Amino acid sequence: MGSAHVCEHPRRAPRPPHPQAPGRGRAAAAATGLLRPDGSVASTIFAEMTNLALRTGAINLGQGFPDVDGPHAIKEAAIRAIENGHNQYPPGTGIPVLREAVADHQRRHYGLDLDPDTEVLVTTGATEALAATILALAGPGDEVVTLEPFYDSHAACIALAGATHVRVPLHPTPDGFRLDPVQVRAAVGPRTRLILVNTPHNPTGTVLTRAELEVVADAARSVDAVVVTDEVYEHLVYDDAVHVPVATLPGMAERTITISSAGKTFSFTGWKIGWLHGPAHLVEAVRTVKQFLTYTSGSPFQPAIAQALADDEAPRALAASLAARRDLLCEGLVAAGFEVVVPRGTYFVVADGAPLGFEDGTELCRRLPALAGVVGVPVSAFCAASPGDEDLSGPTTAQALASRVRFTFVKREDVLREAVTRLAALR
Repeated sequence: MGSAHVCEHPRRAPRPPHPQAPGRGRAAAAATGLLRPDGSVASTIFAEMTNLALRTGAINLGQGFPDVDGPHAIKEAAIRAIENGHNQYPPGTGIPVLREAVADHQRRHYGLDLDPDTEVLVTTGATEALAATILALAGPGDEVVTLEPFYDSHAACIALAGATHVRVPLHPTPDGFRLDPVQVRAAVGPRTRLILVNTPHNPTGTVLTRAELEVVADAARSVDAVVVTDEVYEHLVYDDAVHVPVATLPGMAERTITISSAGKTFSFTGWKIGWLHGPAHLVEAVRTVKQFLTYTSGSPFQPAIAQALADDEAPRALAASLAARRDLLCEGLVAAGFEVVVPRGTYFVVADGAPLGFEDGTELCRRLPALAGVVGVPVSAFCAASPGDEDLSGPTTAQALASRVRFTFVKREDVLREAVTRLAALR
């Protein structure tokens, strides 16, 4: 009987590591803290926290989107637009009726006089408006100054443009997060091309005062920089806070690109209808870039938002409702042992976990589902992962705010009440 023949598969050679992808993607990942030491890209903390909420059944107060749609009349207007054939490409600049509605809105609320044909551009949400503006107006060798903490797309777009990100910290005070005028002036220099201001501010909920904005305007004029303002929460301000568009300050309309959108104002974040306005030569430059991004989008939603912009009551009602929900969540967070800076605008409140013994907000967020059945997002996710030159004399903003967590109150009252009840377990 012959011996059995054993066929052995040769051991497979290990696969070589994937070469690093060329181009700006790596820079954008690094700028937003997503680049791992091995060169791979991590998921965002927002995705991580959302998945954690889904996996554990925790209440997700991390992601800032409404759980109730906006006014039914606006939805009906979009349905009519679909039925009436608004389903093909709209003009790349936006349909005329929406550009006119934006111009009328800015005139009615802020006294700004815009030419809807040359000074208004409709975009795929404010995020595209920011990207197109930064890509159009800044590049290698330029500096872009932002507040810190910052919305993550600000850092990503600056990296995509090849520009240098310079940051000015917001400091927590009993009166909200505030700017230091000395630090603003120090951050702005001869290489400053853009100053990007977000007010009302995500994630802190602060509403910059006229005096703070005048410091920014003076700094911009001193170096001939353009100010880009992210004003998507313009109507969601509370108590006696007043939103002041930078373009309304003396001499600033000719050097300001103002960005906003319908998503936050009318609770239709998924429609992605945004816009920007500014002097015609700057808008033309942004339009040149924007046409090679999405070109255009949202055909049936554009006429619906044009109709919505004529309604001043819906945003006022939403702001009043959000103020009450803000108070509910803030009181619950304080009762649970957090220290809270009460926001004057936006969807968000920042709470300090240090009084509960948590110096690391990321660790707290990862443990909160087990401890209290609630999810938040660490404020450090909105800060630079590594220090810049302006941080070398002291702690970075990420270090200064390491124990803080952002929670959203743009959820139904019953959801917030249940979250507050669960958070009480932290005591």
